[in-house]
Amino acid sequence: MKSMYAYIRDAWKKPDESDVGELLWERMQVWRREPAVTRLDHPTRLDRARALGFKAKQGIAVARVRVRRGGRRKSRWQRGRRTKHMGVNKITPGKSIQTIAEERVARRFPNMQVLNSYWVGQDGKHKWYEVIVVDANHPSIKADKNLRWMCNNTQKGRVFRGKTSAGRKGRGQRRKGKGTEKTRPSLRSHQNTGK
Repeated sequence: MKSMYAYIRDAWKKPDESDVGELLWERMQVWRREPAVTRLDHPTRLDRARALGFKAKQGIAVARVRVRRGGRRKSRWQRGRRTKHMGVNKITPGKSIQTIAEERVARRFPNMQVLNSYWVGQDGKHKWYEVIVVDANHPSIKADKNLRWMCNNTQKGRVFRGKTSAGRKGRGQRRKGKGTEKTRPSLRSHQNTGK
């Protein structure tokens, strides 16, 4: 028997086959007119938010952020370089669009730490993410056995140090074992050959 979260998850996996697609189309017309960072009363994708650590309690908030879409904006040299030295191919981004979204929310809420984020929509120009932020000084967070690790001093400014899920992926820390030797302990190790 499916849980309520399973139904929500399946609807978001294939939005065009469910009512989510039409609802999302209507919502994005409103989202385009909103500010770039908007605090929400409750998450849009409850199943995804709960899976990433969200709880409906004091000390936790959710914000929707709008960021641009597109590639690296890497221009190509017109002349004066041999192809090998143009620096066009194999250029990897320093950070993903999702990481940029998390950092903008972290700057908007300076007293809170970013827990995680997830995708909620996109159109031709923008992407929207919802970011879960936690107040590490709130008593209800300090008393929560699942979230009290966010109160450690080592978690301060975690989004700017690439400690979130999207940040770790950008640092090449998602995988373990063979093939990740050059990204550990950091991208700056091994003569910057990590990416």
